[in-house]
Amino acid sequence: MQHDDPRNGESTHRSSKKPKISSQFITESDIRDEFSHHHPRVARINNGSFGSCPGSVLAAQRHWQLQFLRQPDAFYFNSLRDGITASRKIVKDLINADHVDEVSLVDNATTAAAIVLQRIGRSFAEGKFQKNDTVLMLHCAYEAVKKSIQAYVTRAGGSVIEVRLPFPVNSEEEIISELKKSIDEGKSNGRRIRLAIIDHITSMPSVVIPVKELVRICRAEGIEQVFVDAAHAIGSVKVDVKEVGADFYVSNLHKWFFCPPSIAFLYCNKSTTSSDLHHPVVSHEYGNGLPIESAWTGTRDYSSQLVVPAVLEFVNRFEGGIEGIMKRNHDQVVKMGKMLAESWGTNLGSPPEMSAAMIMVGLPSRLCLNSEKDALKLRSHLRDCYEVEVPIFHQVPKDGEDGVRDKDGFVTGYVRISHQVYNTLEDYEKLRDAINQLVEDGKTCKMLFKE
Repeated sequence: MQHDDPRNGESTHRSSKKPKISSQFITESDIRDEFSHHHPRVARINNGSFGSCPGSVLAAQRHWQLQFLRQPDAFYFNSLRDGITASRKIVKDLINADHVDEVSLVDNATTAAAIVLQRIGRSFAEGKFQKNDTVLMLHCAYEAVKKSIQAYVTRAGGSVIEVRLPFPVNSEEEIISELKKSIDEGKSNGRRIRLAIIDHITSMPSVVIPVKELVRICRAEGIEQVFVDAAHAIGSVKVDVKEVGADFYVSNLHKWFFCPPSIAFLYCNKSTTSSDLHHPVVSHEYGNGLPIESAWTGTRDYSSQLVVPAVLEFVNRFEGGIEGIMKRNHDQVVKMGKMLAESWGTNLGSPPEMSAAMIMVGLPSRLCLNSEKDALKLRSHLRDCYEVEVPIFHQVPKDGEDGVRDKDGFVTGYVRISHQVYNTLEDYEKLRDAINQLVEDGKTCKMLFKE
C-alpha cells in the first residue's frame, strides 16, 4: 500500500465528531423541490436500479463541471486530487475504515468486481493457483459479476461454485445452510476456494444477506479472500467494514446515497491489499496504488466523485441523518409491500427484517407469468400503459418442490419495489390498481404479447 503518498490523504485521519445534522429538518415540500426534475406522472418505485440525485447535489455537480470547463489545467493541478481525497475521507468515516488509503473511488460495483477478479485471474494464469481451484458466489449474483468471472477466472483455468439462494426465503439459517453445503462441494477433490463473493443485498430477487455470519464461516473454512458485493448497501443498511470483516467491499454511492451516476467506493483491507491490485484502465498513475490509479484514468467527467460533501449536507437535513433515512425507507417499503400483498392475495418474498429499502411482493398467479420474457413484457406494459416503473422477477419453480400459492395457483412472478424519500403512497396505489385492473380484465402475460 502507498501509505506515504500524500495524494492518498492522511491515513491517520479520523473525524473527532459526527457530521453536524441540521436543527431545521427538511420538509415534504423541500423534498418535492429537490426531486422536481423527476417525471411528474411516473410512479418511480425502482430506485434500486439507477438511484436518484437531489437538485442541490446536481447544482454542486454542475459547479465542479464548470470549474473544469473554465480552466482545465487549474482544475487538474489544484482541485481534482484534493476534492477526491475529501470525498474518500467522508466515505472512510461512513464505513468505519481505518485508513483513507483503504478507500478507492471507482465508477460502479462492476468496475470494482473487475479490479478484484482481474487479480484472481492473474494468479491462475501465473500458476499461483491450481487449475480447478474455485471461486464461490451466490447463484443470483449480479450478471456483470458472473461475466467478470467468465472473463478473468474461468478462462484462466479456475472453476465456479454457485450457492443456491432459496426464494422465497424464510430465515437467515436457510442461506447459511446453503453456503455450508456449497463450501463442502468447493473443497471436494482437493480443490481450494480462492475467493468467495458474497452479496450484502441481492439485486433480483432482493434479500438482505447475513453477510457478517457468511464471512465468518468463510474464514473458519479457510477460504483465502472474501469480496462483498454490496452495490445496494450504503444508504440503505448500516455499513461497517470492520464488523463485516471482508478483504474487499464495494458499494455504489449513486443508488441509495444520492450521488449522481456513477460512483462507487471499493474498500480494500490494508492487511490483504498488495501492489498487484490495479484499476482496469491503465493510465500514467499505474503502480502508485489503487486509490491514486482510480483518481485519474484519463480525461473524463470526475464530478460525481467530487460531490460527496454536498451529498452529506443533503442527508444531514433529515432527522437522524442517513440513519433516519434508512429507517424511514425500510419502514415504508415494508408497509407498502404488505399493502400490495394483501390487495393481490399474495406474499412477501422475505421477512421484513431481511429487507432494506427494497422488498419483493408476489404477483397474482392469474397473470400467468411463466418466463423472463413475460416479466419484461409486463414491466414494459406497466411503463407504457400505466406510467409505473418497477422491476419484475420470474421465479423458476424447483423440481420436486411446491411453490407458494395464492387462491388461484402458484405465484411465479414478483415485483421488486423500492422506497426512497421522494416516494408517496400514490406511487404504490398506482401499481396496485394497475395489477388489479389487469387481473379483473382477465389479462395474462401471454395476451400482452399480442397487443
